[in-house]
Amino acid sequence: MAKNFKDLSEQEILALAISLEETDARIYADFAAGLKAHYPATAQVFEEMEDEEDEHRRKLIEEYCRRFGEHIPLIRREDVKGFVHRKPVWLTRPLGLKAVRRQAEIMETETRRFYERAANKVSDVSTRKLLGDLAEAERKHVTLAENLQHQYVTPEVEVQEEKAHRRLFVLQIVQPGLAGLMDGSVSTLAPVFAAAFATHSSHAALLVGLAASVGAGISMAFAEAASDDGSLTGRGKPLLRGIVCGLMTTAGGIGHTLPYVIPEFRTATAIAVVVVAIELLVISWIRKRYMDTPFLRAAFQVIVGGVLVFLVGIWIGSS
Repeated sequence: MAKNFKDLSEQEILALAISLEETDARIYADFAAGLKAHYPATAQVFEEMEDEEDEHRRKLIEEYCRRFGEHIPLIRREDVKGFVHRKPVWLTRPLGLKAVRRQAEIMETETRRFYERAANKVSDVSTRKLLGDLAEAERKHVTLAENLQHQYVTPEVEVQEEKAHRRLFVLQIVQPGLAGLMDGSVSTLAPVFAAAFATHSSHAALLVGLAASVGAGISMAFAEAASDDGSLTGRGKPLLRGIVCGLMTTAGGIGHTLPYVIPEFRTATAIAVVVVAIELLVISWIRKRYMDTPFLRAAFQVIVGGVLVFLVGIWIGSS
């Protein structure tokens, strides 16, 4: 059961401070390791901050040994009430620049408040001074991070890191999502419109469209998740890619299926055709925006394929 901060002894406060500094240093080391491959300049910033935390820990250990001896009990932040829960770094990969910098700011603010409260609670003059100095150091860490940012993260480096960030986003989110959206939008056209023109029943077309969309979504999700584990390609977690691809595949098919909730067959079909045109234009825009494909070329490729599948569906349904 977690203990209240006000109930901690001075020995426990120092032991907790040592644990906090060790934890923060290891988190900064994890940040640096996770960012080094794609954001080397920002990784250097966190390596410097790790060194600062290690120096704070060394000073705290010296003060603890002076007062209480060599044995330092293991008191962790989760053993004391009032600390914010942090998601482990190893569960948040791939690391994003903004998320990491925001987390670092939260860490420094929380640690500073701890030292301010701790300094007011202890009676030993030397310990009180050390805790006050560390509180001031944590307050200056934001400035330190900014200075290191200016030192290592130059405008040229920022441009390179933004390009790397965009490249990762495209690899891990846009590509599987676009593949799913294209598959869902195009491959379900034939069964939906074949069922519609074969039966002239909105209900039948709706059922076929739902089945085709959900089935294609499940199939594409497993196919994408099993394609590679991302360790060599840099495409990120296979589970995330599979979920993105599966959801976008289903969404692509559902779009032109939902108009068939309208009982009147001709009205539903007319709306479905308009939705198909919008879907194909959206796919073309995404390819232009993220895949650097000229819009007219992207539109030609997508629309020609979509129209051919659409006509096949009508032809089979009308036979």
